[in-house]
Amino acid sequence: MELITKRVHTMRTKCEAVSQVTFDEDLNVPDVKPDVGRMIQKKGEIQIDEMQVSDGHIFFNGALLVALLYVSDSMERKIQSLLGTLPIAETMHLEDLQSGQKVKLEWELEDLSVQLIHSRKLNIKALITFTARVEELEEILLPAGVETPEISQKKEEIPVMGICIHKKDTMRVKEEISLASNKPNIHELLWDTVEIRGVDIRAKSDRIAVKGELFLFVLYRGEDDNYSLQWLEHSIPFSEEIECAGCAESMVPDVDVLLAQSELKIRTDSDGEERVLAVEAMLELEIRIYEEEEVSLLLDVYTPAKELRVVCKPAKLECLLVKNFSKCRVGERLKTSENQGKILQICHSDGMVKVDNTHIMENGIEIEGIVTVKILYIISDDEMPFYSMDAMIPFSHIVEAQGIGKECIYRLHTDLEQLSTTMIDSDEIEVKIVLNLNALVMKQRERSLIYEIEEQELDREKLQSMPGIVGYQVQPQDTMWDIAKKFYTTTEEIIRLNHLESEELHPFDTLILVKS
Repeated sequence: MELITKRVHTMRTKCEAVSQVTFDEDLNVPDVKPDVGRMIQKKGEIQIDEMQVSDGHIFFNGALLVALLYVSDSMERKIQSLLGTLPIAETMHLEDLQSGQKVKLEWELEDLSVQLIHSRKLNIKALITFTARVEELEEILLPAGVETPEISQKKEEIPVMGICIHKKDTMRVKEEISLASNKPNIHELLWDTVEIRGVDIRAKSDRIAVKGELFLFVLYRGEDDNYSLQWLEHSIPFSEEIECAGCAESMVPDVDVLLAQSELKIRTDSDGEERVLAVEAMLELEIRIYEEEEVSLLLDVYTPAKELRVVCKPAKLECLLVKNFSKCRVGERLKTSENQGKILQICHSDGMVKVDNTHIMENGIEIEGIVTVKILYIISDDEMPFYSMDAMIPFSHIVEAQGIGKECIYRLHTDLEQLSTTMIDSDEIEVKIVLNLNALVMKQRERSLIYEIEEQELDREKLQSMPGIVGYQVQPQDTMWDIAKKFYTTTEEIIRLNHLESEELHPFDTLILVKS
């Protein structure tokens, strides 16, 4: 007997592996750079150049790029920067991986420390966690009914959420920033940071709308008599609609946005002077679009004329519990070290959210983590004016999700919406942070789905042994459909014989049943 089915797709993780790579390397200061006197700030970036996939494992190579801002050990005490490259070559084993499959590789720089051995040599220690996984679209055929009209069908209306779009895309953000008239021309770029903040994703008809901002900080040496140190902070808002065929406003977007690449170049203005900064960034988007709809699920079938046997197999179905856009506000006061002088001015602060632990609790998800904050500031020492403060500010927040339980799964997106630093006095800084903690929560249910119906001839001996007419007392869990199937009759016949107005029954009602 042919089934009417509806196709639903879900994302399943086929295989996954985690590997940690440690570094303990010495880095020599290039000959063109002056000696290192004191380190100010450091940052690390992972760059993957190549990945090869074969049966059971992947191999990838690239580099850990370590940038350092420092004060030179010279009479001038100039601010300098240098870049070190530490090669990465790693093999990861993934059970059930097949050659040619797409592998998603993610990484997190867990720790980075730079120690000064002497003025021409640095020691770099780092820990990187790599996660490799293969995700597959799994097709589930939901039984919706049979075409044969004389077959009685038992159905249940249930909400089912499936993934209808899964794709990757890119966005480019470009802007040219002209220096203020009171700033000198640019002689040399020393340091820059680019952060994504305040990302907002909306589903539209055949598109998704992506909004947010890039927050840029640049430290440079000016082209004046003293080659003075200058800096600027600039916010670059971005808003773009990405083509996404089949998307609708009623669907649920789940999008990862990653700053894949950023580039900063000096350009000349209309007068030929180097007073323009050209910023170009590439954002990578992994797009998942979900759709939830009410589905009429076929649970059972019967007919008094034949024996019908349903063949089932288990499947996990998902439905949307909640999508919650939550904000967490964090604040802390930080003291500078006694040997770092008095703060005159804060130049810049940047931060990164790191989630350490999440767990499901009653009606919510508890999230614990830290925000790592770096603050660059000026002190009253003219010879060594720049100092940096690193801090880890803990946070704990509960994202509300009414009805959440152990059977639920969730995806969490975190980013900084706001980060502000204010001088309280000459040795204390107040930090205020607003975090976006957005959760997509889905409830999973294990269901037994019909995938085949086998037809057999009636068991005549069993049928003849049953009484032709019987009085039956309705039990608490009974439905009219179940009673009709058990006694080889139809719901229409039960309603007619018992002068009922509908299929509604009450426990301990008495019914007259006649075998068809």
